[in-house]
Amino acid sequence: MTVEASTPAGERMTLNMGPHHPATHGVLRIVVESDGEVVARCTPDHGYLHRSIEKIGECVEWPMFVPYTDRIDYVCAMNANLAYCVAVERLLASDPATTVVVPRRAECIRVLVAELNRISSHLIAVGAMAMDVGAYTPFLHGIAQREAVNDIFEKLCGQRLTYNYVTIGGVAFDLHDGAVAEIAAFLDQFEREMQRFNRLVTTNTIFRDRCAGLAVVDAAQAIAWGLVGPNLRGSGVDFDLRRDESYGIYGELDVRVPKGEAFAGRHGRQGDAYDRYVVRLLEIQESVRLCRAVLQLLPPAADKPADPLGGHQAEVSKILRKVPKGAVHVRTEAPRGEMGYWIVSDGGKVPFRVRCRTGSFTAAGMFQHVMRGIFLADVVAVIGSFDVVVPEIDR
Repeated sequence: MTVEASTPAGERMTLNMGPHHPATHGVLRIVVESDGEVVARCTPDHGYLHRSIEKIGECVEWPMFVPYTDRIDYVCAMNANLAYCVAVERLLASDPATTVVVPRRAECIRVLVAELNRISSHLIAVGAMAMDVGAYTPFLHGIAQREAVNDIFEKLCGQRLTYNYVTIGGVAFDLHDGAVAEIAAFLDQFEREMQRFNRLVTTNTIFRDRCAGLAVVDAAQAIAWGLVGPNLRGSGVDFDLRRDESYGIYGELDVRVPKGEAFAGRHGRQGDAYDRYVVRLLEIQESVRLCRAVLQLLPPAADKPADPLGGHQAEVSKILRKVPKGAVHVRTEAPRGEMGYWIVSDGGKVPFRVRCRTGSFTAAGMFQHVMRGIFLADVVAVIGSFDVVVPEIDR
């Protein structure tokens, strides 16, 4: 529901949300002009977290930039590692002498950790959105399951937030002993917990009615504003890079793509806040299915890390001393949508240009459009429905 503001601009109240407001999902400042309880104008104000990460990428050697990609989106650092490493491997493939063949087992592990990280990222998104509209308990349910994923990652690479795990040519470590059984057991219990979560939140009348018809973005608007990922699919656009521009072994997995269908019923509309929420839940279910499929495809471990089938890391140390000249743009499907890298090489061991495209930047740009005319109490729900992470905006 939207309401037209009637008060002249000079008589409106200006409110600051952030940069340290708990509902802004990081150091994001939003300047809201209100006409009573109605939002007349909403302007995001970025820059509080800028760290010149892309410039740093032009000052360090190719593999040394991988830890910095963790910081571009710390909620899904595995996916951020993967995006950059796939881009570098595509650039290396432009010259047969430097082509890197990632071992089959490493490709499977990459997809496995990327989908587990998608699950944990979406759990933060849906849990935080519920908390933003006043339901605190569901966030704790989401955090509990996310911690189970982090327990697996900690055994795998020693880290729980910024992993530095995916490498150029493979992954840093092979799966730990018992990892396959542990991941399979997690997926089984996680599905049961998600049924409980859905009873608690998704089918809750108060939550559903609060989000139904809120901040509607139709398919044409989503494309015009450059939305990506669940925000794009929530508007009914059938597009997923894992399926449509597949990389790694995603082309073998028959990725199913959920999209918004006015899930809130007669009070909702396709592309509203509730659709974006439900699409993320459906993507969680799909990630569970993909993880199980990858476990079936996983080759047994080999004695040598560079073994083309059962190894976990190709030999790239000599190749990366002189990357062939050229430029490449590679897009991957991160939890917040397209994470793409434009990298340029001048033939040396340090990138000439590194640029990253993220989903949160364009999502935040939508705020001023979709928040005009909504009530002040709904602002936090809209922010949560777009699942922005500030490091993706301020790089």
